Amino acid sequence: MKTLRTKIGGHYIDIQTEFDEVWKIINQYFSCVSIAGNQSDITITITNGYGVSFKDYEVAIEEKLNTITFKRADYFIEVDSEYKWANVAIHDELALKHALMNLYSSFIVYHNWGILLHSSCVINNDKAHIFTGPSGAGKSTAAKLSMPRELLSDEATILKITEESVIAFNSPFRSELKAKGSEKPTSLKSIQLLHQALSNQRIEVKRIEALMKLIDKVFYWSYKPEETKKIMSLLQLLVKQVPVYELHFQKNNTFWELMSS
Repeated sequence: MKTLRTKIGGHYIDIQTEFDEVWKIINQYFSCVSIAGNQSDITITITNGYGVSFKDYEVAIEEKLNTITFKRADYFIEVDSEYKWANVAIHDELALKHALMNLYSSFIVYHNWGILLHSSCVINNDKAHIFTGPSGAGKSTAAKLSMPRELLSDEATILKITEESVIAFNSPFRSELKAKGSEKPTSLKSIQLLHQALSNQRIEVKRIEALMKLIDKVFYWSYKPEETKKIMSLLQLLVKQVPVYELHFQKNNTFWELMSS
């Protein structure tokens, strides 16, 4: 069994497998770190050869006495009720990525630590700015247009949310744009709800409206009311501290003139 110790957000995670193909994929997504002692926050064991290729995003969830299972056509997750260990069976690389996003999102919500938001996130003047919206709205486009600014995510942004702050972390869950390795946790300054347009305009959204528009942007597979309440409380803290804007933008980098003012 090979084990890679990595850090995602503020958490140390041991990922282990006996499969060489899986090991290669893990090393592409996650960097190895070392910490004093042997304690990690969660240990994940990954096996190969499960299910079929991706069909849809439907996930069946079952909670038993001491475990929770998440089942999709191309992956299966079994995790203990305190999120100390998990067994993950996958079909291919896409299944591995989506399974680990599912597991990590559930893990941070369980601990009331934060959320995984479907978005891209860019650093400008030592502050983080999120771009989100429905599929095709331009999250990756806005990230590309923001270069050479540092990028914390292009698909799934990791947010630690407390009553005092909202911090964006470098995300290993990426689709196209890779990390440089120098990205550091950064205070979140704004959230943009994207709309491609003929001219640039940025309009602040009221908190309650912002909350409602962000609910379906959270990567989460709800299996009981208590967990849903945690997400709502975290989102309330988020919109209380971070302004949310409707951003109508041209397909060039001039929208940064609005955001830098």
